[in-house]
Amino acid sequence: MQAKKRYLILLSAGACLALLFYLGFELPPPAARKGRHERRKGERQPWPHFSDPLPPIQPWDQSDTEDYNVHISPRQKRDVSASVYKGKRCRMDSCFDHSLCQKNGFKVYVYPQQKGEKISESYQNILAAIEGSRFYTSDPGLACLFVLSLDTLDRDQLSPQYVHNLKTKVQSLPQWNDGRNHLIFNLYSGTWPDYTEDLGFDIGQAMLAKASISTENFRPNFDVSIPLFSKDHPRTGGERGFLKYNSIPPFRKYMLVFKGKRYLTGIGSDTRNALYHVHNAEDVVLLTTCKHGKDWQKHKDARCDRDNAEYDR
Repeated sequence: MQAKKRYLILLSAGACLALLFYLGFELPPPAARKGRHERRKGERQPWPHFSDPLPPIQPWDQSDTEDYNVHISPRQKRDVSASVYKGKRCRMDSCFDHSLCQKNGFKVYVYPQQKGEKISESYQNILAAIEGSRFYTSDPGLACLFVLSLDTLDRDQLSPQYVHNLKTKVQSLPQWNDGRNHLIFNLYSGTWPDYTEDLGFDIGQAMLAKASISTENFRPNFDVSIPLFSKDHPRTGGERGFLKYNSIPPFRKYMLVFKGKRYLTGIGSDTRNALYHVHNAEDVVLLTTCKHGKDWQKHKDARCDRDNAEYDR
């Protein structure tokens, strides 16, 4: 009887092995099973090469980011956008008076600076560049385009460059006319971490030259997308470039350089956190710091200490 049971057990085991080989299952070696889901302690992830396919973009601390921004709902963001961009349908053929340009050509008028109004050096450089161009006119009756002397570059309410009561000041301008034929410059808007595009006043039918403008609010062939330049950016000139005639590639050490803040949460955090692997410390250099905002340490990730050290070096 016992011999018969042993025979049945052997027969069952043989049948199971035959079924496994038939279905094509193959057990991985013990070392592979151990390292597949966990990396040995102290072992660093290999640095990716440009020839390798880029990993899918995953925001750092995604759960923290989502929880941190729950105080601004999608409906609130839509309401802010609707209040700021009432002229969302504006185009050159509907919100720009071309007749002002037909008689005297393209002339740009800059409003006189008002006493007591603070103005940043960056905006002073913009106005000075316009006033020094051949398109400038001091006569508003000859102008085709109007530029504010009120500083609208930094519309972060926590910034010392923020100009208060801008809504009343803009609407009191003699040629404002709901912003028609006006151009407004802006680099920053809203407050960390949400950075809504609320400028603090209704731009009406004015064109907007803005950095980091969202695709939802950008009006094609009407607004102007400009880069976010630093406060110490030279107004004109600068050092002579390294690009020479018919020299491909150009004689330069760096192909791409970026030094700035890496947002840990809020708008823009996913993009900047996803570009860290492009840095190779040779011809592509990305130096970022996590020190942004009052609560940045609550949201710091594993790369912050190293990034901050490289940024400050």
